Amino acid sequence: MNDMNASAFDAAATVKRLLREARTGALASLDRDGWPYASLVQVASLHDGAPVLLLSQLARHTRNIAGDRRVSLLVDERREGDELQGSRASLKGHIFRVDGEAEIATARRRFLARHADSAGFADFKDFAFYRVELESAHLVAGFGRIAEVPAADFLTDLSGAEEALASEEGAIAHMNEDHADAIGLYATALLGAAAGDWRMTGIDPEGCDLLCGHEARRLPFGRRITGAHDVHRVLVELAVKAREIAGVPARRRDGDTPADEHRHDPH
Repeated sequence: MNDMNASAFDAAATVKRLLREARTGALASLDRDGWPYASLVQVASLHDGAPVLLLSQLARHTRNIAGDRRVSLLVDERREGDELQGSRASLKGHIFRVDGEAEIATARRRFLARHADSAGFADFKDFAFYRVELESAHLVAGFGRIAEVPAADFLTDLSGAEEALASEEGAIAHMNEDHADAIGLYATALLGAAAGDWRMTGIDPEGCDLLCGHEARRLPFGRRITGAHDVHRVLVELAVKAREIAGVPARRRDGDTPADEHRHDPH
């Protein structure tokens, strides 16, 4: 799914997608002498779309942000061919260490779902998770498609969605274990991605995140969800839509009638 193909360019939607699909970014911090310093970092997103990073306390950028929390994070869509034809966003904000047991657990789970290779050192004493509190994004999405977008326009509103967020971990585990075929169709039929070992890594009120190897894709729900039942319902609807597009028959369980097929799928 590419916002660039939409009849009306939506800058906020493009920034949302870039944030949710980014796996790496260029983090710019300020050295003690005032000069900017850029480093390559792994990126994941929290439920509201804010970037979460796993940083070593020994790294130069971590020493920098201890003195000045202002940072910029550049993320891009890594399009093959002419690199400058792809969308990219330079995000501006302040960075803070994630505190609180529940907050750290969420950051850890969502980050490692995107970067499983970091599990070996995520619990080292000199590593910690950091959240970037965003102010705005400078988006460059092609000729004539340059925009300044305030964070309020591209971050996800989490108010009233506590039940949906609490159900995320169980819903993802269930989908990955029992409905890998539906996830694969989400990627191929709904997003136009290549077939592969797709799995789900995140769910929030506006969509879900998929991953295959080093490729991450964002699947918007099309409407805001707030409850656990809403999560179930929208994933079923997307599975039905994906199967219709792909021409794949709906799944049945023993004893089901045709009217029961969509009630069980994908949960």
